[in-house]
Amino acid sequence: MKIAILHDYLNQLGGGERVLEELITLFPNAPVYTLFYDEALTQKRFSETTVHTSFLQHVPGVARHHHVAIPLMPLAAQSIHIRNVDVVFSDSSGYAKGITVDPSVLHINYCYTPLRYAWEEKYLTTHAIFKHLRHGIKPILSHLRTWDHYTATLPHEMYAVSKHIAKKIKLHYDRKVEVLYPPARTDFFYPTQKKENFYLAVGRMLHYKRFDLIISAFNTLGLPLKIIGSGPEHKRLKAMAHTNIEFLDRVSDEVLRDYYSAARALIFPQQEDFGLVAVEALSCDTPVIAFKHGGGPEEIIEEGKNGLFFEEQTKESLITTIRKFENSHFGKEACRTSALRFSPEKFREKVQRIIREATKRFYNNI
Repeated sequence: MKIAILHDYLNQLGGGERVLEELITLFPNAPVYTLFYDEALTQKRFSETTVHTSFLQHVPGVARHHHVAIPLMPLAAQSIHIRNVDVVFSDSSGYAKGITVDPSVLHINYCYTPLRYAWEEKYLTTHAIFKHLRHGIKPILSHLRTWDHYTATLPHEMYAVSKHIAKKIKLHYDRKVEVLYPPARTDFFYPTQKKENFYLAVGRMLHYKRFDLIISAFNTLGLPLKIIGSGPEHKRLKAMAHTNIEFLDRVSDEVLRDYYSAARALIFPQQEDFGLVAVEALSCDTPVIAFKHGGGPEEIIEEGKNGLFFEEQTKESLITTIRKFENSHFGKEACRTSALRFSPEKFREKVQRIIREATKRFYNNI
């Protein structure tokens, strides 16, 4: 069976790229089609994979400043044509599902989210280019919304990364879909250190990740906090932090694993499509303090068993829950056991089953 994998673009290593790595492990001979690719920015993780790109690959600086190419991305996606394969598996938060696939080829889409900045106006505050062009960009976003809705009809089958995203797919695309939880590297993330006296926050420093909320809470509490990550908000966040808060920027996965293991808890205050960072912390047997109405994390955290929720996205609500956590106890290995539900093995098994069953349905009906 010939399989091709479609991915939005390859200019970072985030949750989507970790899913892509698992798909490549599952289908090592499958070529990857994507809008553009930067080997250095993806730390050569895909150097042994055959990667095909669109005309955007030849635009100078597109990988580092991809937001300026947004108006061209639908055209770039449609310019890629997939033929002579049996199955196309696209993992996408916007563009890969719009790559041109021959109608005679089975197309299965794994949706991380409907195109976020096309449907959710609040997302326009997360990046400087959207802030400055918020009104001028509205006609472009209207076109993207129409295009995103249309391309959501193209895959023969679609799966959501979480129940939270399944609801958004129903709302924006009017498609009812099943959930395929993404793989967390539970084989790599495991306890390596004894617990120390600090809390941890991890992720890209974007507005919606709410690092400002964490910093405000810990400025008041005075408890030790370590923050791992980088991003556009880094300078502003560092300026507002007191001396009990330490910024570690980006670290290797091995170092990250040690920090996960040693932390008392991971603070997770944002709304997320799923929340791989939370699962990675749990896999290192570290509980998570999460915003209760945060989407994906509600499907990961079990109150009192592997973490605690705070009710409102405010400093006061977070502080109350941290103080509750200070007097709580979590059973040995309870957190890691809960993370194993999202192991790579379970993901691969389900993907294989999905493709096997979808292939029977599709080709028997032709």
